[in-house]
Amino acid sequence: MNIRVTIFRKKTVFAALLCLFLWLPLRANTIQYCDSLIKKGIDAMWEKQHVKSLELLTEARNLAEKNKWHKQQFLATNNIGANYYTVLEYGEALHYYLESYNIALKELGPKYEMVVLNNIAILYSKEKNYIKAKEYFKKAYDIARENKDDAKIGMYAMNLGNLANEMNSPAEARAYILESFPYLKSDPQMLVLAQVGLADNDLLQGNARQAREKAMSLYKTAPNLNFNEIGTSLMLIITKSYLHENNYAMAIESGLRLLKTQPNADNRKKLFGLLSKAYTQSGNYTEALHYKDSVVSAIEELEETKNRILLSSNEARFRIQDYKNQLAINKEKSLAERSLFYFIIGGIVAVVAIVLLIVRNISVKLRQKNLIAEQNEKVIALELEKEKNENLLLEKQIREKETQALLEQERLRNEIEARNRKLSAKALYLSGRNELIEEVIASLSQVPALAGDRSLSGHIKTLKSHLKTDHEWDSFITHFEEVNHGFLNRLKNLHPSLNANDVRFISYVYMNLSTKEISSMLNITPEACRKRKERIAAKMELPEDVSLYDYLSNV
Repeated sequence: MNIRVTIFRKKTVFAALLCLFLWLPLRANTIQYCDSLIKKGIDAMWEKQHVKSLELLTEARNLAEKNKWHKQQFLATNNIGANYYTVLEYGEALHYYLESYNIALKELGPKYEMVVLNNIAILYSKEKNYIKAKEYFKKAYDIARENKDDAKIGMYAMNLGNLANEMNSPAEARAYILESFPYLKSDPQMLVLAQVGLADNDLLQGNARQAREKAMSLYKTAPNLNFNEIGTSLMLIITKSYLHENNYAMAIESGLRLLKTQPNADNRKKLFGLLSKAYTQSGNYTEALHYKDSVVSAIEELEETKNRILLSSNEARFRIQDYKNQLAINKEKSLAERSLFYFIIGGIVAVVAIVLLIVRNISVKLRQKNLIAEQNEKVIALELEKEKNENLLLEKQIREKETQALLEQERLRNEIEARNRKLSAKALYLSGRNELIEEVIASLSQVPALAGDRSLSGHIKTLKSHLKTDHEWDSFITHFEEVNHGFLNRLKNLHPSLNANDVRFISYVYMNLSTKEISSMLNITPEACRKRKERIAAKMELPEDVSLYDYLSNV
């Protein structure tokens, strides 16, 4: 009787362990668990914990893809793209947006399709690819109208209006912005954004006073000036309106008031440019030079911010890759542990079976030996499986090291590009600074009454001392060689007929400066700059179908 009770208890424990083992993986594959991962990932993104957010969303995406939960797969993929957009990795963001767009087209329908179309359009507008941005905004807007989604119609019409302002199409912009007003009445924040766009449109059409009055009114009544930097946008419109009316004193006053609010680096760059222009027009050249220098400081700050974000993004990529590798390793370990668990369960079953056989019939000893032999074979098989798993783990570690090396190469390439951008900004700054000083000297020299003023002559001499000489070019070449090691030597070896002026021109082309920027730095017309580029290409005997920049990129 006691033996039967013991056997019953062992069977009960075995059944409980088996249920627990089967329930845990089932819970990890529920749609509710996937939704919780997406929510946690979105919350982490808003808290700027992008690495954590990407890990959670990637896990949710893989789970949704495996189980064909299309809505969850779309949400996870779209928010992965939003993470990369936030850290300014527009290429990666576009990749995931397009992937989520395909999911919406095939599986979900217009409601989700227009959301990701709007995201893609915003990304293109940030890249100043206005043609593409307009194409995707218009697609989203058309879908919203077809589905009679009033909130989305208002938002997308406003976006189209603001984009038309950027593209200097005031009539088209005004039509879209006015259309958005009735649809945005239920959302005060979005309605204020549309009104800001309308004030900007007034300024674009030359109605400076009307734009300023709207901006001042909105600044007093807007519910939240910090939302989407509404307050900063309004103050910039006010400053521009005074500048448009040649009221330099009020332009300077409003600009300095905005500067006290500590706007971000991009808006500070715009503001410094406005202040420099206002001081120049009012004759205060010292302050004009000061704010001209501040523009360069803002540009450098922007570049440093982008570099920090780029580094953070590369770290996030590495963490995600590491996370994927770890998932694969854990999967292999889980399979091995599950095999071990099954083996243990099999052992327990075998022991219970042996006990039952002993109780029923002692004559089954021969069968016991056979069972032991089978268990030994299973142990050997398990050891072989364990060795196989260890080899797989080693292969994963090797791939991880290779991935890390590739990321290091990418980091070095990004560092070279960042240094070239700094060189370009410095060269453009020197050109603009010298141009401003030359304008001031020319303006003062044309006044006959001031020609004999010794004090003024001394000031003019001081201004001339600010003009840069060839020493700046020598310094530029030194820094250029540090960033692009060996480029000039390779170029001279391939084309010994190039002179110093040709090399200087080629250096600017290699940094991917536009024709307008190069002509400004060399103090020649854009047409002369284009002809010079053609002459140098001919001198280097380049084929007609190969551009000078493409050729230099491969030297």
